[in-house]
Amino acid sequence: MEDSELIQKILILEKNIKKFKLNNNLLYYNTDPEKIHFKQIEFHKSQKRNRWVFGGNRSGKTECGAAETVYRARGIHPYRENKDNISCWVVSLSTQVQRDVAQAKILHYLNPEWIEDVVMSSGRASSPKGGVIDYILVKNVFGGTSKIGFKSCEMDRDKFAGTSLDFVWFDEEPPKDIYDECKMRVLDRCGDIFGTMTPLLGLTFIYSKIYLNEDGDEDAWHIHMEWADNPYLDKTEVEKITSAMSGEELETRRYGNFSHSKGLVYSEFNERIHVIEPFDVPKEWFDNISIDPGLNNPTSVHWYAADFDGKVYVIAEHYEARKTVKEHALVIKSFSEGLEWHTDGKGRYSALIDSAAGQRTLSNVKSVKELFYDEGIVTNSSVNKDLFYGINKVKSYLCRGGNLPPALYIFNTCKNLIREIKQYFWASDDVPKKKDDHALDELRYYLCSRVDKDMGENVKSDIQLHKERLIRKMRRTKF
Repeated sequence: MEDSELIQKILILEKNIKKFKLNNNLLYYNTDPEKIHFKQIEFHKSQKRNRWVFGGNRSGKTECGAAETVYRARGIHPYRENKDNISCWVVSLSTQVQRDVAQAKILHYLNPEWIEDVVMSSGRASSPKGGVIDYILVKNVFGGTSKIGFKSCEMDRDKFAGTSLDFVWFDEEPPKDIYDECKMRVLDRCGDIFGTMTPLLGLTFIYSKIYLNEDGDEDAWHIHMEWADNPYLDKTEVEKITSAMSGEELETRRYGNFSHSKGLVYSEFNERIHVIEPFDVPKEWFDNISIDPGLNNPTSVHWYAADFDGKVYVIAEHYEARKTVKEHALVIKSFSEGLEWHTDGKGRYSALIDSAAGQRTLSNVKSVKELFYDEGIVTNSSVNKDLFYGINKVKSYLCRGGNLPPALYIFNTCKNLIREIKQYFWASDDVPKKKDDHALDELRYYLCSRVDKDMGENVKSDIQLHKERLIRKMRRTKF
């Protein structure tokens, strides 16, 4: 074979390889061993039915949404049970955004040989990239045909009615009425919803329903993606853009965090760092139980352990409203027995409790503290309730400064404590908003008692603290 003929064959082979790669982008998605986007893989692996990616611009969130859609439509999802005849919607904010973003990504990952038909809302089916697609029919590997429909939030709500779907992908955050309508579309097929968004709209319903998960939805799941998670972004360019952005812009556009006008009290809290999977805690670490009692409001109880390096672990949670002291005590003793928690010489459990629990009301012969005692739980109400002192102690455990790791970790089973930390905001009068802070109160009681003990400080009563405030006020008035 002559050299010219060999060269020609090599060129043809290279052309065919290039064409194969161009038509099989899904095959090469996230497979470079030197550039793995681990957050994308974590998203695809999740089996939850209401999954969301909160990501900054260029963090790779839309890529995983498009790949997920094509995986499912084609019947080749690597982590889920596959089936044929899939019906789904891709919902964008506008038809222009649909064409330029979600639609373009879908076409990028769809091999042209997989496409059975393309129906356009505008433009030519022979050149779908330049127009607006109504739906794409995709050949499923099981022999059926899947339908990927495209919707815009500019449409009226009635355009989202009637159809039964296997899943919906929201590319960016939709209005609540459209979100609610799409949830109904997946109901009878036991389908799911997933979304990829940059949270630019502030504390919306997605913040409440997904990030805070106020309803306790077991199918709600989220993950954050930021620029550092995307291995394809140039680090020098990232640093350059970062230096030109304000703090609030960075929170949303880089880190994918929700913005808020007054600010979080515990802004140091990072769910990826401070929330951990449960593990078998050595009994030598078991320290104390802390209680914030309530009647109509929830009674919050947590079990705290501390290692020999000063790190604190919140390892169990009881959080329930409208129960009697006797009912709460039964749960506390049951949890403690399951943990093999330590007791005193008489088999009783000890706990910290709000100092108000020692007070009797006209309607009660006994105080809450005395009622717990009758049920075998000895409570110590001499806790430090100074709000700002307590907040600063919690902050010091969340972030110790320098290169030191945090000193507070929370098991992911303590969902109410985590939720309260994430929605604890400063009010306009420079105090936190008094709402849903029951777990946070007893967290402060525990950390303050621990720090006071370690520091050799005496816990001051409410009366002592009040007297000191009055003295400081008199001094300011005098001078």
